[in-house]
Amino acid sequence: MKITTSKLIQWAGLAAMLAGCLFIVIQIIHPADILSSVTTERWAIVHYLSIVMCLFGMLGIAGIYARQVEEAGWLGLIGYLMFSLFYALTLGFNFTEAFISPMLLTEAPRVVETFLALASGSTGEVNLGALAGVYTLVGVLYMIGGPLFGLAMLRAGILPRWATGLFASGGPVSAIVVSLLPHPLDRIAAVPLGIGLAWLGYALWSERRENASKSIPSIEASSSTNL
Repeated sequence: MKITTSKLIQWAGLAAMLAGCLFIVIQIIHPADILSSVTTERWAIVHYLSIVMCLFGMLGIAGIYARQVEEAGWLGLIGYLMFSLFYALTLGFNFTEAFISPMLLTEAPRVVETFLALASGSTGEVNLGALAGVYTLVGVLYMIGGPLFGLAMLRAGILPRWATGLFASGGPVSAIVVSLLPHPLDRIAAVPLGIGLAWLGYALWSERRENASKSIPSIEASSSTNL
């Protein structure tokens, strides 16, 4: 199979679809951020899925950006880089929660408890140093990078506007919901962005298939003319 730019973008669309769907599902099945959850099978599954989501997310938004790189301009580049960094840092935190926190639980439960408290914006007994600042940065990248990238996509006008609008609304919706609902109820704020990302991914995936199906009649017509 010959690898082309359009095929890579199509597969990136599939990655975006999976990332968006996983983002929503993870919020629904995520266990409580308490010590007793850390060694459970559900905790492990959720964070394994979160790692996969981050990987698919980075691939997906790379394809979304590549599809409209010229039209998106500098605003699109800034938004894309910010949201990519959000996924990269989130991947690191989820790796820690999946593989390191369960091992630390017996030897340093207060460290794990403080790490868990980051999700709710609380401070624990242990000073985590720069880690707390990096976790705050993750939230900033999510709330600003998504809207910037979404605004650039709206200006580009290539992908579906409703899908782009949902994606762009993820940050503002999160800011509002977090201020109104306690953790973990604030996880519902992930739904708009998850739907928007999955929809954008489907647009990339289906766009390539539609173009391929449209090219078949022209090929057949050319062959009949030559005969």
